[in-house]
Amino acid sequence: MPERFASDLLAGQHVLVTGGGTGLGRAMAERFARLGAAVTVAGRRPEPLAEAVAAIEATGGRAFGVSMNVREHASVEQGVADAEAALGPISGLVNNAAANFLSPTRKLSEGGFDAIVRTNLYGSFFATQAVGQRWIERGTTGAVVSIVTTYAETGSAFVVPSAVSKAGVVAMTRSLAAEWGTYGIRLNAIAPGPFPTEGAWSRLVPDEKTAEQMRRRVPLGRFGDPSELASLAAFLLSDLSGYLTGQVIDLDGGEKLASGGQFNDLAKMPRDVVEAMMAGMRG
Repeated sequence: MPERFASDLLAGQHVLVTGGGTGLGRAMAERFARLGAAVTVAGRRPEPLAEAVAAIEATGGRAFGVSMNVREHASVEQGVADAEAALGPISGLVNNAAANFLSPTRKLSEGGFDAIVRTNLYGSFFATQAVGQRWIERGTTGAVVSIVTTYAETGSAFVVPSAVSKAGVVAMTRSLAAEWGTYGIRLNAIAPGPFPTEGAWSRLVPDEKTAEQMRRRVPLGRFGDPSELASLAAFLLSDLSGYLTGQVIDLDGGEKLASGGQFNDLAKMPRDVVEAMMAGMRG
């Protein structure tokens, strides 16, 4: 899609994108760089980070890749410090790093639940607190955009850890918008509907039939394009949305309004068939 913002919309900003080496995180990072921001992409695997940095630099942008495990407080603190040492003070954060998989809840292990909640909820809190503390101490403003999900509000079958943790991120967003507004810090969230990415699709969409069922649930009749998510995130980080805080914006083509929980249709299938399908996805 064509650019629709001024090329200097994010000039002077330094934006940290967790989970920024692949998928939607990388799409957002590249868009921010094209709009003038210096961008730090954070993740656990060095290869995707290096590829994302190279792609941004190839188009004239400034980028830095930092190793960060959002589940671990110390790793987040060190990553933020390294990012600021490389590209200067952070002014914007996108909490994009996330984990999810389909599972019958009665068979969900303690480790599986913990892994999802620590990545989605703890990770978003650790990163938000790390940058927020710095902004407050410096007396500077900042903006946080967290990527959540439409079923954080409605709930959804077979993704209980994701729904629980993303609902927590929504509550954090609204709570800190009230608490930190006095410092000029804004926090908003985007709740995407289905956006096909290699990582998420392999864990959540078992076959083309399921994908087509998901597409038909969207009133606009199609899946989202990464550029659409990147555009909204850029708007929320920019001064164009300077009076907007504590909001969750559904970017789902109307899916939530039409159908509720994203994976609820699976609950209508024979449970042994569903569980066998999920087991095959992990196999």
